[in-house]
Amino acid sequence: MPAQVVFDAVFTSRTGTERRPVTVNKVIVGGWTGRDRAALQHHIDELAKIGVKAPSKTPLFYRVGVSRLSTSDAVEALGEGSSGEVEYVLLNHGGRIWVGAGSDHTDRVVEHMGISVAKQLCDKPIATEFWPYDEIEPHWDQLRLRSFIVEKGAEVVYQDGGVAGLISPRELLAELAAEGGELGEGVLMFGGTCGAIGGVRSSPRFRFELSDPVLNRTISHTYDVVPVPVVG
Repeated sequence: MPAQVVFDAVFTSRTGTERRPVTVNKVIVGGWTGRDRAALQHHIDELAKIGVKAPSKTPLFYRVGVSRLSTSDAVEALGEGSSGEVEYVLLNHGGRIWVGAGSDHTDRVVEHMGISVAKQLCDKPIATEFWPYDEIEPHWDQLRLRSFIVEKGAEVVYQDGGVAGLISPRELLAELAAEGGELGEGVLMFGGTCGAIGGVRSSPRFRFELSDPVLNRTISHTYDVVPVPVVG
């Protein structure tokens, strides 16, 4: 039996809401997807100073095991050096492209040794609600990504940025196709994130959301991060 993750999803459109099972058989993480190339290069240069290897190209598509996909309200992570980052996600289901939200949770301790390894080490939480991409494409740049962490017992804003800072889904899919890939049936792809306010850091809880001010709706999910002891 091929590797896959099955979960119940809520599909929300202008015509109503429908709940049905989804099978995901492949997960792709789109990295370095910033629309402003100068700002993107600045970010690459900053990471290089702390030992994170520059990408071979931008954008760059990473693969993670589909079993890393999670809809749970808690994930386990090795030690206390991992952190989440909110991203929009694209899902091909039933021959239609749907948009949702997820967290590309990553091991920051290992990241300087290899981004692919760091991403593979952590579960990738996603919300279980999705919107039709064709409904929101006309006002795509008005969508907003936000995330929140807990510090000193209080929730604070960790990320807050518009998807306009990232290349569009249509462009991202074109880049993927240029490399011989595709968002086929059952494939889910993370589309990119915005910067962390105050720097990248860990938190025992991570809440993220994708909001659409035009249609007045929000997709959100919250999960706890349970550290697994590092021994040996």
